Amino acid sequence: MKTLEKISALAGKYFAVLVIIAAVISFIFPSVFLVFGSFITLLLGVVMFGMGLTLKPVDFKLVVTKPLPVIIGIAAQYTIMPLVAFGIAYLLRLPPELAAGLVLLGSVPGGTASNVMVYLARGNVALSVAMTSFSTMLAPIMTPLLLYLLAGQWLPVNPVAMFLSIIQVIIIPIILGFLVQRFFPVAVEKSIAVVPLISVTAILIIVTAVTAANAANVASAGALVFAAVFLHNSFGLFLGYLAARLVGLNENDRRAISIEVGMQNSGLGVSLATTHFSPLAALPSVWGAIWHNISGPVIATIWANKSPNKQDVKLKKAN
Repeated sequence: MKTLEKISALAGKYFAVLVIIAAVISFIFPSVFLVFGSFITLLLGVVMFGMGLTLKPVDFKLVVTKPLPVIIGIAAQYTIMPLVAFGIAYLLRLPPELAAGLVLLGSVPGGTASNVMVYLARGNVALSVAMTSFSTMLAPIMTPLLLYLLAGQWLPVNPVAMFLSIIQVIIIPIILGFLVQRFFPVAVEKSIAVVPLISVTAILIIVTAVTAANAANVASAGALVFAAVFLHNSFGLFLGYLAARLVGLNENDRRAISIEVGMQNSGLGVSLATTHFSPLAALPSVWGAIWHNISGPVIATIWANKSPNKQDVKLKKAN
């Protein structure tokens, strides 16, 4: 078990590198990984089950005790990201499937990796966890609604079918994981350290499956899609921080909201795109899975070296 725990820790630490390696290998040898395409939904369910195992009632306490940061953060999540995606799709004149895929990436909830990034950035981890949890719970309503309003002009959107998909792929596995953790805490406590390894493995397989299905598209439209994802993520990080600052939240909360808004649940984007649109529409979410896990550690490292505590000390010395 200790060996698995060490491997799990390394997998989490070098997740971005592993995603890039997986994408490159599946791009070079696509036929090997096409078989995994039918397992994308199941694999995402495994990731969400792992998230449910880590949730505890205390994670929702912040909504009752300090609701404003959570409300501001989730409002920013479901307004900034879809609208920015919509604007970028128009400005770059993305083809219909890619435009819809980018809006889908902007309309999904925050990703679970954001909690780790907020911790590394010395932000408000409790706020980050609360935002991830509640934005995910709102996803069955918000994601189909936003797609219907913003992406319907490019591709037909069935909000009811998408609602049911998110319930099956996200909500049910999370609830099952939460119940297992609730009723079998000892067993979960002993095995929780290897959950990141399972989640990382599942996401890597998802990335290989979608990259393999889009090998030709990556070669022809890869640079354009990456530019769109890069701009989308950058605006999300900046505007999320700005929104928190404008309402007077402290630095720890600003960092948490910035990262939560900027980092999306790319796995859900891939699953919904392949199920309801096409493999090509999943390409923005594949690039999102790669880039978000590069930009996240970068900004976390920058902020970790400029912690609020260090800034306070400098101010006191200056005075």
